[in-house]
Parts: sequence; C-alpha cells; structure tokens
Amino acid sequence: MPSNPPLIAVSDTELAELRTRLKGTRWPEPWPLDGWEAGTDTAELRRLAAYWADAYDWRTHEAAINALPSHFADLDGTPVHYLRFDGEHPDALPIVLTHGWPSSFLELAALAERLATPSRHGGSPADAFTVIVPSLPGFAFSPQRPSLTEEEQTHHLWHRLMHDELGFERYAAHGGDLGAGITSRLAEAHPESVVGIHLLAVAAPAAYDPAEVTPEEQTHLDSVATWQAQEGAYLHQQSTRPLTLSQSLADSPTGLLAWLVEKYRAWSDCGGDLSARFSDDFVLTQTSLYWFTGTISTSFRPYYEYAQGLTRRVERVDVPTAVALFPADLSRPPRSWAERTYNITRYTHMPRGGHFAAHEEPDLLAHDITEFFRAHRP
Repeated sequence: MPSNPPLIAVSDTELAELRTRLKGTRWPEPWPLDGWEAGTDTAELRRLAAYWADAYDWRTHEAAINALPSHFADLDGTPVHYLRFDGEHPDALPIVLTHGWPSSFLELAALAERLATPSRHGGSPADAFTVIVPSLPGFAFSPQRPSLTEEEQTHHLWHRLMHDELGFERYAAHGGDLGAGITSRLAEAHPESVVGIHLLAVAAPAAYDPAEVTPEEQTHLDSVATWQAQEGAYLHQQSTRPLTLSQSLADSPTGLLAWLVEKYRAWSDCGGDLSARFSDDFVLTQTSLYWFTGTISTSFRPYYEYAQGLTRRVERVDVPTAVALFPADLSRPPRSWAERTYNITRYTHMPRGGHFAAHEEPDLLAHDITEFFRAHRP
C-alpha cells in the first residue's frame, strides 16, 4: 500500500532562504529603552533570531508534525485539515477542539492525547474522548475560504466535519480565543448535536441595559477597556488594516517572530520570563509553521470579518456550558456576565495558566473538560 505523503516537507532551499533572511535582518535603530515596555525586547528577539538561523533543528519538529494523525476532509470543495485521536474506550465521547490566534492545531496535540488516552495520565479509560483538532481556515494546512461573502462560516464547517463527514450524531466541543467564538456559534446553530461546550472565553451579551450592570460586572468591563487601551493595538490593526501588516510579516521572519513572541509573553502565566512557559523550540516551531505555510496574512481574516460584520454575533447558547478561567488570560468575566448569554453549569477559576492553557497547563485543562462532560456522556 502506498504511504500518505508527509503533511509538510520543507525543501533545503526554503530552509536556506529562511536562514539567509534571518542573518540579513535589518535591525531598527535602538531606543534608549530596555525591556518590553514599548514592544518586543530587542535583546530577546536577537537571541531567538540567532538561534533560529543557526541552531534550531526544523527537521526534528517537521518529523514530529508529520507523525501526528493528520487527515483532510473535502467539504464540498472546502478542504479542512484535522488531527484525529481515537479514544481508548469504545464509548468515547467525540469532541472537537478549536484553537485560536496566534495558535495552531499543534498547540492542542498534548491536550488531545490526554483526552483520548486518559489511562496514560492517571485517568480512567471510561473518560476517554475521540478528539478532532481541525486547523482553522487560513491557518497552517487548512486553506482560507475562497471569499469573504460566503454564508458557510467555520462553525458550519465544523458541524459538517463532525456530523456529516465523521458520522458523530452527538458530540462535544471546546475552544478558547477565536475557538471560543466558533464553539459558541456551533452550539447555538446545532444544539441537537452538541451535547455541551467548554470555553476559555465568553461572548459579550448581544444587548444589555447598562443600568442593570452589577458592580462586579462593571469592574470586568473597566478591566476590558484598560486591556484594550494597553494591549489591543494588534487587535485594531488586524481588524482594520490587516493587509498592510501582512506584507511586512510575510516578508520578514524576524518581524513575524517579533509579532508573535510579544503575545506569548504578554498573554501567558510566565511572570515576564518567556522561558518559564515556552521553550525556544516551541516558539520557533509555531513561528516556522506560519512562515513555511505562508499563513500569517490569512490568519488575520477572522478579525477583519468580525469587525466588518461578516461573522454573526453570538446571541444565546442554551446547551450546557462550562467556562474555565485561567488567571493570566486576557479577561476573567464574572459568572453573571457569562450567564447573560450562556446556560452555565460549571464555572472554574484555575489556579495558574494563561491564554495558551492547552500548552501551559494541559493536565488542568484536560481534568476540567473531563469533569464537565462526565455528566453528558451517552
């Protein structure tokens, strides 16, 4: 039997070109300022770029990516890449895990393994899931959707993948960041199939009376406004002028690295020390995926489409919903705020971790997902 082609096979020429670009970086004139106060720390960026150019072993990580259980589905002309981890129990509950930005399917692999084979991590086989991890359209190995005006959005694709392509009549769903919005819309649109959802972030209420906002909710809204003012520049740029930004990041690997590494540090529970949560190889493998697949530009599309009103807003989700809040994530809304939109049945404040919880704290996250869905299994 012929073997499937590798998911990714970067040529020696492409590798050499990347290293040439890195070594030929035109560094900006330095400011009389140290650290991360005005953006990515130059000293840290120079160190990572030098390692990427001289010592980082892409081939080892390429082989690991190709060893993952990758598949492709053609959903009436829309190709979708996904990982499939079959559960170790015959009655494993199907679950779709959806990543966010600047993440990828790869960030969810460790979580998927824990959910599919809990006995390898101190759990019971009876709690196993069959785990599907798709790549969002325009990320890594899923091509972007062909137009910005088509009606079939990502949550519809996910239902077709899970229900029509893979044959799961009932299934669970989890997501954070962009993935939380997709998971919410999936449950809202297909409650007959989605047994429940587990989220790391919640959609704001479609409408509310400001006079009825509680003091705790107002504190949350104030913190969101502060975060937007201090950290939201990327969001505004990617929502309004993404193609201008895309040109720079698609052409400069050092620029791409600077854009991504700032987010890993700022949004994680690393205490300001990037290495406390992310190895150099993790950061550079994620960046290399964006670079070699040429998808940084298309990864911005969800932001632009939402800002332009091309993505429907979440109004009301009635399926059972669990929320896990990690202390270093972008926001930590009170339960009452989430209950304005969702049927909340579990609300957990995690002891540690941040925006990249599947990588930072996969055991904590797997445990919370398992505990929530235990009551929703067949």
